[in-house]
Amino acid sequence: MNVTWLIARRELGAYLRTMTGYIIVAAVLIVDGILFNAFALGGGEKRSAEVLRLFFYFSSGTTMVASVFLSMRLIAEEKQTGTLVLLTSSPVHDREIILGKFISGFLFLALMTLLTVFMPAMVMVNGKISFGHVAAGYVGLLLLGGATMAIGTLGSTLAKSQVLAAIISGSMVVAMLILWLLAAITERPLNDVFLALALYQRHQVPFQVGVIHLRDVVYYLAVMYFALFAATRVLEARRWR
Repeated sequence: MNVTWLIARRELGAYLRTMTGYIIVAAVLIVDGILFNAFALGGGEKRSAEVLRLFFYFSSGTTMVASVFLSMRLIAEEKQTGTLVLLTSSPVHDREIILGKFISGFLFLALMTLLTVFMPAMVMVNGKISFGHVAAGYVGLLLLGGATMAIGTLGSTLAKSQVLAAIISGSMVVAMLILWLLAAITERPLNDVFLALALYQRHQVPFQVGVIHLRDVVYYLAVMYFALFAATRVLEARRWR
């Protein structure tokens, strides 16, 4: 576990030392701020709970996009620079490499997400907010971001370049997002399966209204586990080439 944290610290430092991470954070904050002012606060009088719901609704989109772009460099950059061979030939387990890389990306994503807390706080100027609602919304954002980050880690492991990693990861995320559309055109039991596997529709909406269901927490943790497990297997397969 110490090796995992060493890798995570090194990668987190890489995010903080390069401009890419700051550019992504700035872009997310700008887009979230514009959407918050234009749609959540604007458009007539709204209840505070509705403003918070809209904030978390728009933030979920920017969180997923940011996760894809943050994760594209995790393994693909090592391949591009040729340092992956040194990393995999060192006395480090593949699961420690994958987990360390994922933790670094998730911690940076969490820091970026928490920087948006001033937006819900602005609701208190003219209204009241439930701190339970805010906490549930941020738990949902972090779980959604973690699941997307894990999928992005898998995409980065499969790709040879960062651009290709972003394309692969984005495609997998979109595929999991549109599963709820398949649920709308299929019959039982397939529609229940598609709806249960969809990344957003059933599992993220309750968080946006301040409700935390155990099934949704378990779902996102399961997505993280299976995506990271698959990424580890892909990295292990590379050793035998």
